Amino acid sequence: MTQFLKTEREGAVLILTMNQPETRNALTGNTAVQEFVDACDAIRLDTAIRCVILTGTGPVFSSGGNVKDMQRYFKENLTPDTIREEYRNGIQRLPKALYNLDVPVIAAINGPAIGAGLDLTCMCDMRIASDKATFAESFVKVGIVPGDGGAWLLPRVVGISKASEMAFTGEALTAQEALSCGLVSRVVAHDTLLDEARKLAAKIVANPGGVLRMTKRLLREGERSSLESLLELSAGYQAIAHMTTDHHEAVRAFVEKRAPQFGN
Repeated sequence: MTQFLKTEREGAVLILTMNQPETRNALTGNTAVQEFVDACDAIRLDTAIRCVILTGTGPVFSSGGNVKDMQRYFKENLTPDTIREEYRNGIQRLPKALYNLDVPVIAAINGPAIGAGLDLTCMCDMRIASDKATFAESFVKVGIVPGDGGAWLLPRVVGISKASEMAFTGEALTAQEALSCGLVSRVVAHDTLLDEARKLAAKIVANPGGVLRMTKRLLREGERSSLESLLELSAGYQAIAHMTTDHHEAVRAFVEKRAPQFGN
């Protein structure tokens, strides 16, 4: 079986491509989770990376869990405790790594994002969909619950009412329906998907890398902390930002009416 993630560096942008179209880019029954964790660790340490694009090879973004592989749950002598630990040490490592990554992540959704594949898009910061993309929180259709954090992720993107409708019915949304409920920020022609993602990434990486990472951390902390706590953290981050050479350069460029030249 091929390596799950293909990486491509374009300056300050890293493109991660799920590259197992033969499994519809399934996230279980293979090395996908470990490769995502390793990639996030490497990205965190490489301060020259300012944006990540995540997409898939083939007609499907990701089918989520490998349903064929799930047959072993009733063929093998597994206990509930064993299965619970498998989730804790398996797919649940993915949202902890990707959702908490400090670098901005764009999901370029090239086709169906199903089950954990949909939840994977919600671990990203921005979602651009091909007009061929569809979205389904479909766990109920195969008699299981969202075991990868989807019940926490999806409501934060589309709100509890829409998330409940999607989770309780398991029915798919078209790309345009996903746009209407805020699941994605734009829908583009299939052939232009990566170009549009690159254009958005270019606008992001034009800004200072350290400030981008701190801004993303504030957005993440803002989802779960009080206003007072977030203000305190913001003050600390701002103190750091004011001392950076990138901030000094930005102010000088503004005063001198020129484009700033930020460091790596």
